[in-house]
Amino acid sequence: MKILLVDDDPHIRDMVGFALRRENFVVSEAENGVEALERAASERPDLIVLDIMMPEMDGTEVCRRLRRDTRVPIIFLSSRDEEIDRVLGLELGGDDYVGKPFSPRELVARVKAVLRRVEAVAATPPAQPAELRQGRLRLDLDGFRAFWDEAEVVLTVTEFALLRTLAERPGKAFSRDTLMDGAYTLDRYVSDRTIDSHIRRVRAKFQAAGGEPVETVHGLGYKLASCR
Repeated sequence: MKILLVDDDPHIRDMVGFALRRENFVVSEAENGVEALERAASERPDLIVLDIMMPEMDGTEVCRRLRRDTRVPIIFLSSRDEEIDRVLGLELGGDDYVGKPFSPRELVARVKAVLRRVEAVAATPPAQPAELRQGRLRLDLDGFRAFWDEAEVVLTVTEFALLRTLAERPGKAFSRDTLMDGAYTLDRYVSDRTIDSHIRRVRAKFQAAGGEPVETVHGLGYKLASCR
């Protein structure tokens, strides 16, 4: 699996790169946002570890540009550990967030967890239909693509997993813990705030297409909306 590591601090690149390579990942590096976009386009990594605070182009802008045409999983790094920064990173389409200082061992565990999640979403069991339809919502399970009527709504892997979990049990109200179990499989490095951030992102994307697939169940969590 190929990992693109983006950070302007060479010490962090050395430390994280060593930890990832020790786990048999193929690692390429970029020291700024412009170089990150070039390498992402040419090397097509399986996951990007992306620092937020960088010269030339910061990580949030890199993420915005990547999300125009790719669902590659992104784990943000930042020395700023305020809640607003974590939520912003997730709402821009990040799959996880690690605050500095951090343990390289923990970061490697999160990389593995996100990649497992990608594999779980992509691996559709043969007994299941290749497509889920609920009203005007359609999910292509083989290509993990989402549609409202005929308009495609581009979701990240994590966002698709959450929506798929809701769509597989229409009418069921899911607690945030249950959504974690269904959408995150083996990944437990998530919180209620993370789930809420991803759901807000899903809603915003579908609202832009004229839809609303998720309904809040106050005091509990979420369920699939009527999708009419």
